[in-house]
Amino acid sequence: MPKLHAYLSFDGNCSEAMKFYAKVFDARLEALITYAQAGSQMPAPPEHGDKIMHAYLVHPQFELMAGDTPPGVAYEGIKGVMLALTYPTAAEGRRVFDALAAGGQVTMPPGETFWADVFGMVTDRFGVPWGVNGGSKPQPKP
Repeated sequence: MPKLHAYLSFDGNCSEAMKFYAKVFDARLEALITYAQAGSQMPAPPEHGDKIMHAYLVHPQFELMAGDTPPGVAYEGIKGVMLALTYPTAAEGRRVFDALAAGGQVTMPPGETFWADVFGMVTDRFGVPWGVNGGSKPQPKP
């Protein structure tokens, strides 16, 4: 059975972002491999050696992978996508939203919707867009 994972690209701050997500999501950071540690398998110029080649974050409900943009590749930001999180309670949704919003940009303040007790959208300080749901409501059948 295949799994779908989000794989994020960062502009040199992958390590900081993934450590932050581990704390906010109460997840385990299982890999944080630099280009220097990857050695000849992923050759990089010395000035790129401390950048993250691969990071792997594990939570009981999801996994998130990331890395800094490879050498010679221009970073263009994260576009056309939003990572959506759903929490069982509005309180937990608001807690995570507030943590992601610190230093970021709120695009839709948290509020009640027809599908959740609370939903909000934010682009965090690392440039990652998030949609955070808390407390679900019954959905109409198609």
